[in-house]
Amino acid sequence: MYYTVYILENQHDKTWYTGMSSNLKQRIKQHLAGQSTYTAKKPGWKLIYAELYLTKQDASGREKFLKSGAGKKFIRKQLTHYFSDHAKKS
Repeated sequence: MYYTVYILENQHDKTWYTGMSSNLKQRIKQHLAGQSTYTAKKPGWKLIYAELYLTKQDASGREKFLKSGAGKKFIRKQLTHYFSDHAKKS
C-alpha cells in the first residue's frame, strides 16, 4: 500500500486544500461530490500536485510540512511553470 499527499486548488479563488489518502482516486471523487467538510463549502477543485509515500508516517509528516509556510513556499517554487502559465490564462 502507498499513501498520497496531494494539493487541490480551487479554480475560483485559488485557495489550496492539502490532504493525504491511501486511495487518491476515491478521495478526489469525495471532494468533488461535496463529501469533505472543507472542500464542500465551494465548488471548483482541481488536483495540482501529488507525491507518493510507502509509509503513512512519512506521508503524514510531508502533509504537515506542505501545510506550513515553508511548505507552501516550496510548492510555489516547485510549480513555477504551472503558476506562470495559470497567470497568463487569467
